[in-house]
Amino acid sequence: MSRSIVVPFRPFGVLARQAMFVTMLAMAALLLAMPAPQAAPTAPGAPATFADLAEQVLPAVVDITVEKTVQSTPAIEEFMRRFGPRLPGQDDDQQRPAPPRRRAGGGTGFIIDSQGVIITNNHVIEDADSITVRLQGGQEYKAKLIGSDTPTDIAVIKIETKKPLPAVKFGDSDKARVGDWVITIGNPFGLGGSVTAGIISARNRDINTGLYDDFIQTDSPINPGNSGGPMFNMNGEVIGINTAIFSPSGANNGIGFAIPANMAKSVIAQLKTAGKVKRGWLGVSFQPITKDLADSLGLKSVEGALVADVTPGGPAAKGGMQSGDVIVEYDGKRVTSNQRLPGLVAATPIGKAVKIVVQRKNERKALTVKIGERNEAQLQASQDGGPATPGPGGEVTSLGMTVGGLGPDVRESLGVPADIKGVVILNVDPMSEAAEKGLQRGDVIVSVSLEDIDSPAAFAKRIETVKKSGRPSVLLRIYRGGGFSHITVPFTR
Repeated sequence: MSRSIVVPFRPFGVLARQAMFVTMLAMAALLLAMPAPQAAPTAPGAPATFADLAEQVLPAVVDITVEKTVQSTPAIEEFMRRFGPRLPGQDDDQQRPAPPRRRAGGGTGFIIDSQGVIITNNHVIEDADSITVRLQGGQEYKAKLIGSDTPTDIAVIKIETKKPLPAVKFGDSDKARVGDWVITIGNPFGLGGSVTAGIISARNRDINTGLYDDFIQTDSPINPGNSGGPMFNMNGEVIGINTAIFSPSGANNGIGFAIPANMAKSVIAQLKTAGKVKRGWLGVSFQPITKDLADSLGLKSVEGALVADVTPGGPAAKGGMQSGDVIVEYDGKRVTSNQRLPGLVAATPIGKAVKIVVQRKNERKALTVKIGERNEAQLQASQDGGPATPGPGGEVTSLGMTVGGLGPDVRESLGVPADIKGVVILNVDPMSEAAEKGLQRGDVIVSVSLEDIDSPAAFAKRIETVKKSGRPSVLLRIYRGGGFSHITVPFTR
């Protein structure tokens, strides 16, 4: 029960009533003079519905079913030996080989050409004996493989129809921002035509699947069977191809990855015309810019790609690029992260002259490089170091390690070419910052903070110069096992 408060009534006198009337008039005038209250602004939220967008693009999304011949595994072979049917005259201990098995799988694709050209993931159709495409209306067609590309996990297939098919177009994935709404459509668990929505959670994700990792991350639910399906922006344009999920259970965990459309477009164009992909080659090895590297190089932001090595006679070398350069712009596009650069280079037409902006010793330089063709069969040099023997006198201890001269015996034991100059690490204190950063006995230090060195004395002098400049760390260029890399070692913890 609520409690009421009763105010006793008493009659007003005449003067009291007049005063009250005047007060009421004044209050009314004041209220009329005040501006009308404005409606409180509402924060933007989810679209009221995704139905119009889904209705627009859904007809161009297809379900894909494949059949493959799978060879027996050792476990199957053992099962057949123990429990399979015996041939006449065959005893229990004789091997009964299991025959190859047929296995069905599936995924998703989307039509980009009204004549039946369809995009999907390479891993969806890889090694398939047959590919079947089912449209949203239920019609089924046999598809043929036009071309596939393992490094980017993209495949192009085609079906033959008598009438034009609904198709979708690619958008500009570089314009997609973290927080933008997207929808993904796929064939999860064989259910077909499932629409899910979410936002772009991150850009430029490297998930260690290959050289061209530059994924768009989304929380739009992606499950097994969604592979090869499209990610749409709110304009109905494809900005990504769903390809992977991060999940201990194998099902949606709110972390899915899509191949950016801008990377896919150049790959698809080549697959459609030639059935294979040729990639541009810059002729450098590079590594990401970390906070430590940025501090040691005097960079204002943790962006770009640090050139660790330049291939002699390669396109970058001919264009004037040097080890220690930080590539900040490529062909008019910002290099915001290390993993973005391989895709940009790979998509560049072979023979094109490209403007590349690098930062070199606190100055920006514009270089012009004519892009070559990448040889995918080239083997990467081993990064394993070898044992070292002490060099000649004049050893120096600094940064928790002892370095010596690079004499003939050291070169021979480490396999260091005659044209490489520097100092060899003879010992590393296991409790030092150098050890924590991965430096080891046998590494050859060829430069200190972008200055070449050729003796222990030059090494010590350069270390002292960098320290006096006020920088918190020193940048070492290391030769190990035939390759180069840069390692930052802080002066103090």
